[in-house]
Amino acid sequence: MLTKDKINKLSEQVFAEVKAIRRHIHKHPELSFEEKNTAAYVQSKLEAAGYEVETGIGGFGLTALLKGEAGEGKCLGLRADMDALPIQEANNTEYVSRNPGVMHACGHDVHTASLLGTAMILSELKDQFKGMVKFVFQPGEEKLPGGASLMIADGVLEDPQVDMMLGQHVFPDLPWGNYGFCAGPYMASTDEIYVSIIGKGGHGAMPHKCVDPIVIMAQFINQVQTLVSRKSDPLKPVVLTFGKVNTRGGATNIIPDQVDLEGTFRAMDEEQREELLDELDRVCTHLARATDSVIKLKVIKGYPSLTNDTKLTDHAFRYAKEMLGDDNTHTLPKRMTAEDFAYFSNKVPACFYRMGIANEERGINSPVHTNTFDIEEKAFETSSALMAFLAIRLLNESE
Repeated sequence: MLTKDKINKLSEQVFAEVKAIRRHIHKHPELSFEEKNTAAYVQSKLEAAGYEVETGIGGFGLTALLKGEAGEGKCLGLRADMDALPIQEANNTEYVSRNPGVMHACGHDVHTASLLGTAMILSELKDQFKGMVKFVFQPGEEKLPGGASLMIADGVLEDPQVDMMLGQHVFPDLPWGNYGFCAGPYMASTDEIYVSIIGKGGHGAMPHKCVDPIVIMAQFINQVQTLVSRKSDPLKPVVLTFGKVNTRGGATNIIPDQVDLEGTFRAMDEEQREELLDELDRVCTHLARATDSVIKLKVIKGYPSLTNDTKLTDHAFRYAKEMLGDDNTHTLPKRMTAEDFAYFSNKVPACFYRMGIANEERGINSPVHTNTFDIEEKAFETSSALMAFLAIRLLNESE
Protein backbone atom coordinates (compact mmCIF):
# COMPACT_ATOMS: atom_id res chain seq x y z
CA MET A 1 0.00 0.00 0.00
CA LEU A 2 1.27 3.45 -0.96
CA THR A 3 2.21 5.67 1.95
CA LYS A 4 3.59 9.18 2.12
CA ASP A 5 6.44 7.85 4.22
CA LYS A 6 7.47 5.46 1.46
CA ILE A 7 7.61 8.23 -1.14
CA ASN A 8 9.35 10.62 1.23
CA LYS A 9 12.00 8.00 1.98
CA LEU A 10 12.64 7.51 -1.74
CA SER A 11 12.77 11.28 -2.16
CA GLU A 12 15.44 11.50 0.53
CA GLN A 13 17.46 8.86 -1.31
CA VAL A 14 17.46 10.77 -4.62
CA PHE A 15 17.73 14.29 -3.16
CA ALA A 16 21.50 14.61 -3.51
CA GLU A 17 21.43 13.38 -7.10
CA VAL A 18 18.55 15.65 -8.06
CA LYS A 19 20.41 18.65 -6.61
CA ALA A 20 23.56 17.64 -8.49
CA ILE A 21 21.59 17.28 -11.73
CA ARG A 22 20.13 20.75 -11.31
CA ARG A 23 23.55 22.26 -10.68
CA HIS A 24 25.02 20.54 -13.74
CA ILE A 25 22.22 21.79 -15.99
CA HIS A 26 22.43 25.27 -14.45
CA LYS A 27 26.16 25.43 -15.15
CA HIS A 28 25.64 24.43 -18.78
CA PRO A 29 22.52 26.27 -20.01
CA GLU A 30 21.42 26.17 -23.63
CA LEU A 31 19.05 28.50 -25.44
CA SER A 32 15.68 27.51 -26.90
CA PHE A 33 15.91 24.82 -29.58
CA GLU A 34 19.66 24.47 -28.94
CA GLU A 35 19.37 22.02 -26.03
CA LYS A 36 21.46 19.26 -27.62
CA ASN A 37 23.78 18.65 -24.67
CA THR A 38 21.02 19.08 -22.09
CA ALA A 39 18.87 16.51 -23.87
CA ALA A 40 21.79 14.07 -24.06
CA TYR A 41 22.43 14.54 -20.35
CA VAL A 42 18.76 13.94 -19.50
CA GLN A 43 18.79 10.84 -21.70
CA SER A 44 21.80 9.47 -19.85
CA LYS A 45 20.10 9.95 -16.49
CA LEU A 46 16.90 8.28 -17.67
CA GLU A 47 18.79 5.33 -19.11
CA ALA A 48 20.77 4.98 -15.88
CA ALA A 49 17.43 4.69 -14.09
CA GLY A 50 16.40 1.86 -16.43
CA TYR A 51 14.24 3.74 -18.95
CA GLU A 52 14.09 3.40 -22.70
CA VAL A 53 14.18 6.88 -24.20
CA GLU A 54 12.66 8.24 -27.40
CA THR A 55 14.54 11.28 -28.71
CA GLY A 56 14.23 13.92 -31.43
CA ILE A 57 10.62 14.91 -30.68
CA GLY A 58 9.92 18.51 -31.65
CA GLY A 59 13.65 19.14 -31.92
CA PHE A 60 15.64 18.03 -28.89
CA GLY A 61 12.58 16.82 -26.96
CA LEU A 62 12.56 13.33 -25.46
CA THR A 63 10.21 11.02 -23.63
CA ALA A 64 10.29 7.91 -21.49
CA LEU A 65 7.43 5.60 -20.56
CA LEU A 66 6.77 3.74 -17.31
CA LYS A 67 4.03 1.09 -17.09
CA GLY A 68 2.34 0.49 -13.79
CA GLU A 69 1.97 -3.08 -12.59
CA ALA A 70 -1.33 -2.66 -10.71
CA GLY A 71 -3.51 -3.03 -13.79
CA GLU A 72 -4.67 -1.28 -16.93
CA GLY A 73 -5.49 2.40 -16.74
CA LYS A 74 -4.94 5.86 -18.09
CA CYS A 75 -1.74 7.47 -19.32
CA LEU A 76 -0.53 10.50 -17.40
CA GLY A 77 1.97 12.89 -18.94
CA LEU A 78 4.49 14.69 -16.74
CA ARG A 79 6.25 17.60 -18.41
CA ALA A 80 9.43 19.61 -17.77
CA ASP A 81 11.04 22.21 -20.05
CA MET A 82 14.80 22.38 -20.63
CA ASP A 83 15.76 25.69 -22.31
CA ALA A 84 17.50 28.74 -20.82
CA LEU A 85 17.37 32.49 -21.47
CA PRO A 86 19.79 34.97 -23.11
CA ILE A 87 20.78 36.59 -19.79
CA GLN A 88 24.25 37.08 -18.28
CA GLU A 89 24.11 35.58 -14.78
CA ALA A 90 25.16 37.83 -11.90
CA ASN A 91 25.10 35.24 -9.11
CA ASN A 92 28.26 34.13 -7.31
CA THR A 93 27.72 30.42 -6.73
CA GLU A 94 29.71 27.30 -7.47
CA TYR A 95 27.10 26.36 -10.06
CA VAL A 96 26.96 29.73 -11.86
CA SER A 97 26.48 29.54 -15.63
CA ARG A 98 29.64 28.70 -17.57
CA ASN A 99 28.08 29.85 -20.85
CA PRO A 100 28.47 33.62 -21.32
CA GLY A 101 25.18 35.41 -21.90
CA VAL A 102 23.04 32.34 -21.20
CA MET A 103 21.34 31.54 -17.90
CA HIS A 104 18.63 29.35 -16.42
CA ALA A 105 16.76 32.40 -15.14
CA CYS A 106 13.31 30.82 -15.32
CA GLY A 107 13.96 27.60 -13.43
CA HIS A 108 13.80 25.12 -16.29
CA ASP A 109 16.87 23.43 -14.84
CA VAL A 110 14.82 22.96 -11.68
CA HIS A 111 11.85 21.53 -13.57
CA THR A 112 14.06 19.06 -15.44
CA ALA A 113 15.97 17.91 -12.36
CA SER A 114 12.77 17.55 -10.35
CA LEU A 115 11.08 15.46 -13.06
CA LEU A 116 14.12 13.20 -13.27
CA GLY A 117 13.77 12.74 -9.51
CA THR A 118 10.12 11.83 -10.00
CA ALA A 119 11.14 9.29 -12.66
CA MET A 120 13.61 7.72 -10.22
CA ILE A 121 10.98 7.52 -7.46
CA LEU A 122 8.24 6.09 -9.66
CA SER A 123 10.56 3.46 -11.11
CA GLU A 124 10.68 1.97 -7.61
CA LEU A 125 6.90 2.10 -7.22
CA LYS A 126 5.62 0.42 -10.40
CA ASP A 127 3.58 -2.00 -8.35
CA GLN A 128 1.72 0.87 -6.71
CA PHE A 129 -0.19 2.29 -9.68
CA LYS A 130 -2.34 1.43 -12.68
CA GLY A 131 -1.86 2.72 -16.19
CA MET A 132 1.22 4.49 -17.50
CA VAL A 133 3.34 7.57 -16.92
CA LYS A 134 4.92 9.37 -19.88
CA PHE A 135 7.79 11.66 -18.93
CA VAL A 136 8.03 14.59 -21.35
CA PHE A 137 11.19 16.70 -21.49
CA GLN A 138 10.48 19.67 -23.73
CA PRO A 139 12.71 22.09 -25.67
CA GLY A 140 12.00 25.70 -26.54
CA GLU A 141 9.42 26.93 -24.04
CA GLU A 142 10.83 30.46 -24.15
CA LYS A 143 10.66 30.99 -27.91
CA LEU A 144 7.89 30.90 -30.48
CA PRO A 145 6.37 28.70 -31.79
CA GLY A 146 6.96 26.89 -28.48
CA GLY A 147 8.42 23.44 -28.08
CA ALA A 148 5.13 22.08 -26.75
CA SER A 149 3.40 22.76 -30.07
CA LEU A 150 6.23 21.06 -31.97
CA MET A 151 6.22 18.00 -29.72
CA ILE A 152 2.45 17.71 -30.13
CA ALA A 153 2.86 17.92 -33.91
CA ASP A 154 5.42 15.10 -33.65
CA GLY A 155 2.90 12.93 -31.80
CA VAL A 156 4.02 13.23 -28.17
CA LEU A 157 0.42 12.85 -26.98
CA GLU A 158 -0.03 9.64 -28.96
CA ASP A 159 1.24 6.02 -28.85
CA PRO A 160 0.19 5.69 -26.11
CA GLN A 161 -2.45 8.38 -26.01
CA VAL A 162 -1.95 10.75 -23.09
CA ASP A 163 -5.17 11.18 -21.12
CA MET A 164 -4.08 13.96 -18.76
CA MET A 165 -0.99 16.02 -17.95
CA LEU A 166 0.77 17.69 -15.06
CA GLY A 167 3.44 20.38 -15.17
CA GLN A 168 5.07 22.47 -12.47
CA HIS A 169 6.87 25.81 -12.50
CA VAL A 170 9.08 27.58 -9.98
CA PHE A 171 7.38 30.41 -8.07
CA PRO A 172 9.51 32.91 -6.12
CA ASP A 173 6.38 34.31 -4.44
CA LEU A 174 6.10 31.16 -2.31
CA PRO A 175 8.63 29.83 0.23
CA TRP A 176 10.25 26.50 -0.56
CA GLY A 177 8.11 23.54 0.48
CA ASN A 178 4.91 25.39 -0.54
CA TYR A 179 2.83 24.80 -3.67
CA GLY A 180 0.04 26.67 -5.41
CA PHE A 181 -2.87 25.64 -7.63
CA CYS A 182 -5.48 27.45 -9.69
CA ALA A 183 -8.43 25.62 -11.24
CA GLY A 184 -9.94 26.92 -14.48
CA PRO A 185 -8.48 29.78 -16.56
CA TYR A 186 -5.01 30.43 -15.16
CA MET A 187 -2.63 32.05 -17.65
CA ALA A 188 -3.09 34.33 -20.64
CA SER A 189 -2.52 33.99 -24.34
CA THR A 190 0.25 36.19 -25.68
CA ASP A 191 0.44 37.92 -29.05
CA GLU A 192 3.07 40.37 -30.29
CA ILE A 193 1.71 43.58 -31.82
CA TYR A 194 3.67 45.67 -34.32
CA VAL A 195 2.19 48.91 -35.67
CA SER A 196 3.68 51.36 -38.18
CA ILE A 197 1.99 54.76 -38.61
CA ILE A 198 3.15 56.45 -41.79
CA GLY A 199 2.36 60.12 -42.28
CA LYS A 200 4.09 63.03 -43.96
CA GLY A 201 6.96 64.72 -42.19
CA GLY A 202 8.04 68.30 -42.31
CA HIS A 203 8.85 71.44 -40.35
CA GLY A 204 7.52 71.51 -36.82
CA ALA A 205 6.41 75.09 -37.29
CA MET A 206 4.16 74.15 -40.22
CA PRO A 207 2.13 71.12 -39.06
CA HIS A 208 -0.69 72.05 -41.45
CA LYS A 209 1.54 70.92 -44.30
CA CYS A 210 2.26 67.57 -42.62
CA VAL A 211 0.45 64.42 -41.58
CA ASP A 212 1.83 64.11 -38.06
CA PRO A 213 2.27 60.40 -37.13
CA ILE A 214 2.97 61.30 -33.50
CA VAL A 215 -0.45 62.90 -33.04
CA ILE A 216 -2.02 59.93 -34.85
CA MET A 217 -0.08 57.59 -32.54
CA ALA A 218 -1.61 59.33 -29.52
CA GLN A 219 -5.10 58.88 -30.99
CA PHE A 220 -4.32 55.26 -31.78
CA ILE A 221 -3.17 54.41 -28.25
CA ASN A 222 -6.23 56.07 -26.73
CA GLN A 223 -8.59 54.29 -29.10
CA VAL A 224 -7.14 50.83 -28.70
CA GLN A 225 -7.19 51.09 -24.92
CA THR A 226 -10.97 51.34 -25.17
CA LEU A 227 -10.85 47.80 -26.55
CA VAL A 228 -9.81 46.81 -23.06
CA SER A 229 -12.10 49.13 -21.12
CA ARG A 230 -15.21 49.07 -23.34
CA LYS A 231 -15.07 46.12 -25.75
CA SER A 232 -13.91 43.30 -23.50
CA ASP A 233 -15.93 41.32 -21.00
CA PRO A 234 -14.75 42.54 -17.55
CA LEU A 235 -15.01 38.97 -16.29
CA LYS A 236 -12.46 37.87 -18.90
CA PRO A 237 -9.24 39.82 -18.29
CA VAL A 238 -7.27 41.27 -21.19
CA VAL A 239 -4.13 43.40 -21.32
CA LEU A 240 -2.86 45.55 -24.18
CA THR A 241 0.50 47.20 -23.53
CA PHE A 242 2.81 49.08 -25.88
CA GLY A 243 6.31 48.96 -24.48
CA LYS A 244 8.33 50.39 -27.34
CA VAL A 245 7.89 53.49 -29.54
CA ASN A 246 10.35 54.62 -32.24
CA THR A 247 10.20 57.53 -34.67
CA ARG A 248 11.83 57.44 -38.07
CA GLY A 249 13.70 60.70 -37.72
CA GLY A 250 12.21 63.73 -36.00
CA ALA A 251 13.61 66.41 -33.69
CA THR A 252 12.36 69.29 -31.59
CA ASN A 253 11.35 71.11 -34.75
CA ILE A 254 10.92 68.24 -37.20
CA ILE A 255 7.81 66.11 -37.62
CA PRO A 256 8.87 62.58 -38.63
CA ASP A 257 7.44 60.57 -41.48
CA GLN A 258 6.81 57.44 -39.42
CA VAL A 259 6.27 56.11 -35.91
CA ASP A 260 6.62 52.41 -35.02
CA LEU A 261 5.06 50.81 -31.95
CA GLU A 262 5.62 47.37 -30.43
CA GLY A 263 3.42 45.81 -27.80
CA THR A 264 1.84 42.73 -26.29
CA PHE A 265 -1.79 41.61 -26.22
CA ARG A 266 -2.91 39.06 -23.66
CA ALA A 267 -6.27 37.41 -23.03
CA MET A 268 -7.75 34.67 -20.87
CA ASP A 269 -10.48 33.66 -23.33
CA GLU A 270 -9.68 32.43 -26.85
CA GLU A 271 -12.93 33.66 -28.43
CA GLN A 272 -12.49 37.13 -26.97
CA ARG A 273 -8.85 37.10 -28.05
CA GLU A 274 -9.84 36.71 -31.70
CA GLU A 275 -12.66 39.26 -31.45
CA LEU A 276 -10.41 41.96 -30.01
CA LEU A 277 -7.64 41.32 -32.53
CA ASP A 278 -10.24 41.86 -35.25
CA GLU A 279 -11.30 45.09 -33.52
CA LEU A 280 -7.67 46.20 -33.40
CA ASP A 281 -7.42 45.75 -37.16
CA ARG A 282 -10.61 47.79 -37.65
CA VAL A 283 -9.26 50.64 -35.53
CA CYS A 284 -6.16 50.77 -37.71
CA THR A 285 -8.23 50.83 -40.92
CA HIS A 286 -10.66 53.55 -39.82
CA LEU A 287 -8.05 55.75 -38.13
CA ALA A 288 -5.84 55.66 -41.19
CA ARG A 289 -8.76 56.74 -43.35
CA ALA A 290 -9.73 59.52 -40.95
CA THR A 291 -6.20 60.94 -40.68
CA ASP A 292 -5.02 60.48 -44.26
CA SER A 293 -2.22 58.23 -43.05
CA VAL A 294 -1.15 54.65 -43.62
CA ILE A 295 -1.29 52.32 -40.62
CA LYS A 296 0.24 48.88 -40.94
CA LEU A 297 -0.61 46.23 -38.34
CA LYS A 298 1.32 43.01 -37.84
CA VAL A 299 0.27 40.44 -35.26
CA ILE A 300 2.51 37.51 -34.40
CA LYS A 301 0.30 34.94 -32.71
CA GLY A 302 1.84 33.51 -29.58
CA TYR A 303 0.82 30.90 -27.03
CA PRO A 304 -2.86 30.25 -26.31
CA SER A 305 -4.41 30.81 -22.91
CA LEU A 306 -3.82 28.11 -20.32
CA THR A 307 -6.83 26.58 -18.60
CA ASN A 308 -6.36 24.08 -15.82
CA ASP A 309 -8.97 21.35 -15.97
CA THR A 310 -11.19 21.97 -12.96
CA LYS A 311 -11.75 18.34 -11.98
CA LEU A 312 -8.12 17.31 -12.41
CA THR A 313 -6.82 20.39 -10.59
CA ASP A 314 -9.27 20.01 -7.72
CA HIS A 315 -8.14 16.41 -7.28
CA ALA A 316 -4.46 17.37 -7.50
CA PHE A 317 -5.00 20.14 -4.96
CA ARG A 318 -6.68 17.71 -2.56
CA TYR A 319 -3.89 15.16 -2.95
CA ALA A 320 -1.25 17.88 -2.46
CA LYS A 321 -2.91 18.79 0.82
CA GLU A 322 -2.87 15.12 1.77
CA MET A 323 0.86 15.00 1.03
CA LEU A 324 1.99 18.40 2.35
CA GLY A 325 -0.71 19.64 4.71
CA ASP A 326 -3.05 22.61 4.43
CA ASP A 327 -0.47 25.19 5.48
CA ASN A 328 1.83 24.36 2.55
CA THR A 329 -0.82 24.17 -0.16
CA HIS A 330 -2.35 27.33 -1.58
CA THR A 331 -4.96 28.59 -4.02
CA LEU A 332 -3.44 31.04 -6.51
CA PRO A 333 -5.05 33.83 -8.57
CA LYS A 334 -5.05 34.07 -12.36
CA ARG A 335 -1.95 35.47 -14.08
CA MET A 336 -1.53 37.46 -17.29
CA THR A 337 1.83 35.81 -17.99
CA ALA A 338 1.98 33.07 -20.60
CA GLU A 339 3.28 29.50 -20.90
CA ASP A 340 3.42 27.09 -23.80
CA PHE A 341 2.17 24.30 -21.52
CA ALA A 342 -1.12 25.85 -22.70
CA TYR A 343 -0.80 23.80 -25.89
CA PHE A 344 -1.03 20.65 -23.77
CA SER A 345 -3.93 22.04 -21.73
CA ASN A 346 -5.83 22.71 -24.96
CA LYS A 347 -5.46 19.06 -26.01
CA VAL A 348 -5.96 17.05 -22.81
CA PRO A 349 -7.14 17.74 -19.26
CA ALA A 350 -4.14 19.35 -17.57
CA CYS A 351 -2.95 20.90 -14.33
CA PHE A 352 -0.08 23.39 -14.24
CA TYR A 353 0.89 24.17 -10.64
CA ARG A 354 3.51 26.26 -8.85
CA MET A 355 6.49 25.19 -6.75
CA GLY A 356 7.71 27.56 -4.04
CA ILE A 357 11.48 28.13 -4.16
CA ALA A 358 12.11 31.27 -2.08
CA ASN A 359 14.10 31.63 1.14
CA GLU A 360 13.82 35.21 2.40
CA GLU A 361 16.34 34.66 5.20
CA ARG A 362 19.01 33.76 2.65
CA GLY A 363 17.96 36.47 0.22
CA ILE A 364 16.72 33.97 -2.36
CA ASN A 365 13.71 35.84 -3.69
CA SER A 366 14.64 37.27 -7.11
CA PRO A 367 11.92 37.13 -9.76
CA VAL A 368 12.25 34.84 -12.75
CA HIS A 369 13.90 36.28 -15.87
CA THR A 370 16.37 38.31 -13.78
CA ASN A 371 20.15 37.85 -13.63
CA THR A 372 20.07 37.09 -9.89
CA PHE A 373 17.39 34.40 -9.98
CA ASP A 374 18.17 31.34 -7.86
CA ILE A 375 16.31 28.82 -5.74
CA GLU A 376 16.47 27.34 -2.28
CA GLU A 377 17.56 23.83 -3.19
CA LYS A 378 15.75 22.40 -0.17
CA ALA A 379 12.71 22.70 -2.44
CA PHE A 380 13.82 19.40 -3.97
CA GLU A 381 12.96 17.71 -0.67
CA THR A 382 9.30 17.79 -1.74
CA SER A 383 9.12 18.62 -5.46
CA SER A 384 9.87 15.18 -6.93
CA ALA A 385 7.96 13.43 -4.15
CA LEU A 386 4.83 15.53 -4.66
CA MET A 387 4.69 14.92 -8.39
CA ALA A 388 5.19 11.18 -7.84
CA PHE A 389 2.44 11.17 -5.22
CA LEU A 390 0.07 13.10 -7.49
CA ALA A 391 0.81 10.73 -10.37
CA ILE A 392 0.02 7.62 -8.36
CA ARG A 393 -3.10 9.05 -6.75
CA LEU A 394 -4.49 10.39 -10.04
CA LEU A 395 -3.83 7.13 -11.91
CA ASN A 396 -5.40 5.03 -9.19
CA GLU A 397 -8.50 7.10 -8.47
CA SER A 398 -11.86 5.73 -9.52
CA GLU A 399 -13.73 7.25 -12.47
